[in-house]
Amino acid sequence: MKQPKLLDYVLLTVLALIWASAFFNIKIATYSFGPVTIAFLRVFFGAIPVLLLCYFKKIKIEAFSKDWHWFAMIGFINLVAPFFLIAYGVKSVQSNLAAILMSTTPLSSTILGHFYTKNEKFNFIKTIGILIGFSGIVFFIFR
Repeated sequence: MKQPKLLDYVLLTVLALIWASAFFNIKIATYSFGPVTIAFLRVFFGAIPVLLLCYFKKIKIEAFSKDWHWFAMIGFINLVAPFFLIAYGVKSVQSNLAAILMSTTPLSSTILGHFYTKNEKFNFIKTIGILIGFSGIVFFIFR
């Protein structure tokens, strides 16, 4: 495993800022667009860089195979439905509450990973790291 450098921390911070600002931007978008439109736009504009990367790296996209319906179902369950539900939910709650609720994903993933996998068990470092991360989200949102 490589040691993280300053650039790695800077990129992680930029990623966190972009991720956290999504809920604020979705809240603003719900004043003009419906949840279906927001979900479509998120998937559409997210697919463009992926398709370009696949084109330039000459990566074959398996979703265009004979099993396309399975890939469509996975894409719907993992992307379209959550994006729609997030946009629908943000219409009813404040964007800071939505960000806090979404930040519980690492907590629940850690708990589920402990019970359903063999190599992702709880340890002190993981637990402290996730609690610090979640505390940071709460601190920044309510500051």
